[in-house]
Amino acid sequence: MKKKKPSSGGGLRRPIQKWGWLFLGPITAAFALGFVWPFLQGIYLSLCKFRLIKDAQFIGFGNYLSAFQDASFMHSFWYTAVFAIVSLVLINVLAFTVAYFLTQGIRGSNLYRTVFFMPNLIGGIVLGYIWSMIFDGILSRYSTSILLETKYGFWGLIILMCWQQIGYMMIIYIAGLQAVPEEMLEAARIDGASKSQTLFKVTIPNVMPSITICTFLSLTNGFKLFDQNLALTAGQPFVIQPDGSSIKTTEMLALNIYNTFYGQNTASKGVAQAKAVIFFVLVAGLGLAQLAFTRKREVQQ
Repeated sequence: MKKKKPSSGGGLRRPIQKWGWLFLGPITAAFALGFVWPFLQGIYLSLCKFRLIKDAQFIGFGNYLSAFQDASFMHSFWYTAVFAIVSLVLINVLAFTVAYFLTQGIRGSNLYRTVFFMPNLIGGIVLGYIWSMIFDGILSRYSTSILLETKYGFWGLIILMCWQQIGYMMIIYIAGLQAVPEEMLEAARIDGASKSQTLFKVTIPNVMPSITICTFLSLTNGFKLFDQNLALTAGQPFVIQPDGSSIKTTEMLALNIYNTFYGQNTASKGVAQAKAVIFFVLVAGLGLAQLAFTRKREVQQ
């Protein structure tokens, strides 16, 4: 009597392959309708002059030329770049420092983690208005406001961003620190390595995956900042240019695009759309470059 060969599971895979489209189809359709189509339509509209989408007239790359010739857009670009770099460094250094100390077995570490993480649960608009009142209360002693000095607006946004993001990045760093192999730390102690040597030669190289994630999030969040900027300063104060136009000195890229699109000049909607495409290319390019740079330095365990 011949023995039956054990089933390899091929019969189970065939129904899954046959009916898998029932599960993937709705998700793919939603992604195409909610992201791919609006994205492609946005690229097309960036090449058009329009007030309403149905009245769009193709004009080529004129909107992109107008965007680069817009002094307020170029100012917001450099302002956002400086903000993103400063916030990137501060958020990651402080988040890693907090995470490192909270993984050293100190008492009440779980409570501290909760306290540091809580600001991330508050919406950006609410945070902006809360910190606006705090800063104006502090600066009132000097008879000024956060809306009257560019430097106050910049550092106000930095403080707000750090306060909100450090707790979230801290959780990611804690997960990375807890994943460092104990035998490597023990070997470093046996070899007589100091705490600083162990930190820089063993711990940080093994935490590079977490550094990659946190750096990516900090960088992209810094460039995409909108609601906190709108609530805290709304781009104020502003300076008048010789041609009569104005530049809002604390206006970041996302807010500049918003103000251009919904400004009084309805003919500038195409320019705003071109700015949005430039914004996407900028953030996507920087994000991918940063991922490629930091992933090369990750240690394979």
